[in-house]
Amino acid sequence: MKSSIKAALVMTATLSAPVLAEQSGVSFDHKDWEVVCDNTLTCRAAGYSAEEEATGSVLITRKAGPDTPVTVDVVLAEMDADETTQQAKLSLWIEGKSQGEIATEDNDSWRLSDAQAHSMIDAVKGSGKVEFKGGAKPFVLSGDGAYAVLLKFDDVQGRVGTPGALSKKGDKAESSVTPAVAAPVIQAVEVKGGEDRTLTKAETAALKPRLLAALTSGNECDRLVSPQEPVIDGDNDITLTPLDGKQVLISTLCWRGAYNEGYGYWVVDKALKGTPQFITNSASDYSDGAISLGQRGRGIGDCWASAEWIWDGKTFRKSSESTSGMCRYVRAGGTWDLPEFVSEVKEAK
Repeated sequence: MKSSIKAALVMTATLSAPVLAEQSGVSFDHKDWEVVCDNTLTCRAAGYSAEEEATGSVLITRKAGPDTPVTVDVVLAEMDADETTQQAKLSLWIEGKSQGEIATEDNDSWRLSDAQAHSMIDAVKGSGKVEFKGGAKPFVLSGDGAYAVLLKFDDVQGRVGTPGALSKKGDKAESSVTPAVAAPVIQAVEVKGGEDRTLTKAETAALKPRLLAALTSGNECDRLVSPQEPVIDGDNDITLTPLDGKQVLISTLCWRGAYNEGYGYWVVDKALKGTPQFITNSASDYSDGAISLGQRGRGIGDCWASAEWIWDGKTFRKSSESTSGMCRYVRAGGTWDLPEFVSEVKEAK
């Protein structure tokens, strides 16, 4: 189920006017494969078994720049209680021939050797059968979509036509490969506020039109427009949280679905007289200078989208954005961490 996790990603795609200059990465999927490249141009491609099998997934990771190494990790499905990834041995098989055992990692995963990784990639982008044996049942890696995804992977990193390309190799100089982009640095600032409080009816009436006017294209706050019968006391309240002596954080429930809900956040002056600065309409929580988002792609929770914004003294800057991969019934909580945006956050002084 690709569409549901994409819907969650849409919530994080146009998150905030203040962070539009900090470009997010690139994502692309085709059939049983997907690639996500973050804003530093590190790319991660995930491949899965055929959807009806749900036996495992692989992750190909490569940083940007000439001559960078490729790593390939493997996980086996563990959504069913009678299946486990706690196997003593896992081996790679290509076209029915063993390529040897795979080294185990600490997080119930396995990492291929360099030789195994390149053999697997060469096979899966063509018509070779790639299989992992040693789990409760064999994990046959689907090749459907692999070449298109690996071509996109190389395209983003400027590798197409070079000797080190994963897809279309050539004799272009390796030095022509696009270098990595430095991650933005965010200096976190300590929040010096007081207790939360609920806005009065008069404050709400005065501020509400400006909160709605501050919403950016594609971001809505339906419950602020048309309050609904509260499921929980306070559902329709607008909350004020002090940030410092001059600015406050405003929050309210914007929408609620079957298994997700999204809160809107704005920054405004403490007198509530200025123009609010919109941050997001899909957050899940706020704590100590950080707004966080965690939205599941479907009810069983095997795929997620996440994001975070950090207070820098002027606004909340997006510090991270990622998904956990396709909804493929591989692992509860998601199969992988596929960042689309990363940063270096320096702790508040």
